[in-house]
Amino acid sequence: MNQQQVFAMVPNGNKSDGMVSTGSEAAEIKKRSVVIAGHRTSISLENAFWDALRDLAAARDISVNQLVTEIDRGRRGNLSSAIRTHVLLSQQAS
Repeated sequence: MNQQQVFAMVPNGNKSDGMVSTGSEAAEIKKRSVVIAGHRTSISLENAFWDALRDLAAARDISVNQLVTEIDRGRRGNLSSAIRTHVLLSQQAS
């Protein structure tokens, strides 16, 4: 798979390719489509952040789209950076 390939997030928050990133794949950037407040957009993040974001959403029993919508509402800059910051702060808090 190349870096230009787009993966949609399915409603339950799992990646549509069904894979978990390990090793060097964790740093690979993937562009995925999400729905934020009813609008489809693409976000580029490293696989490790997609995996962590999916885990955070699952722990709260919400979809990745719902979690990204929450992050989007509170952000002050770039959405990808806001997601990375949210994931990092959530990991530090646990």
